[in-house]
Amino acid sequence: MLSEDDGKYLLSVAKDAIETYVKENRKIDTPSDCPEYMHEELGVFVTLNKHNNLRGCIGYPEPVYPLIDAVIDSAISAAMRDPRFPSVDESELDSLDYEITVLTKPQIIEVDKPIDYLDNIIIGEDGLIVERGSYRGLLLPQVAPEHNMGKEEFLSHTCMKAGLKSDAWLDENTKVYKFQGQIFK
Repeated sequence: MLSEDDGKYLLSVAKDAIETYVKENRKIDTPSDCPEYMHEELGVFVTLNKHNNLRGCIGYPEPVYPLIDAVIDSAISAAMRDPRFPSVDESELDSLDYEITVLTKPQIIEVDKPIDYLDNIIIGEDGLIVERGSYRGLLLPQVAPEHNMGKEEFLSHTCMKAGLKSDAWLDENTKVYKFQGQIFK
């Protein structure tokens, strides 16, 4: 578990990474004052909002990079490479709100039959990954409560995020994973 001060530090690094990239077209180096424990490999997402609307969200669901490096890369990607939005420009920088979600390692949900997924998900605590073949979609833990979704709706929206039909979670060939996230704003 990271502290609130750790969260504030990561938020300031994300903001610096985006502002430097937008203004100077360069990626910042890992800060020299970065605590050693932030070099642990963890999954992370950086979410940008503008006037309470999503403006970009990119991250790493799996712990494949040191947390600090994943935050820098995800922040820049959320601002510049989210295919749903144009790149952030300098005039927008002051109107962005930052959110960082540090993830636990995704765990497959083992069930006897797909309907049992409903008994293994906690809304507001669990994020979901749905995977079938080359299709994969992820929704962060905060998405369901922010949009008043129940478990079935949360599963359905995660399927659609993967490019699958909304009821794909009921297919025995679909894998469902859950993870938790520590959110910093």
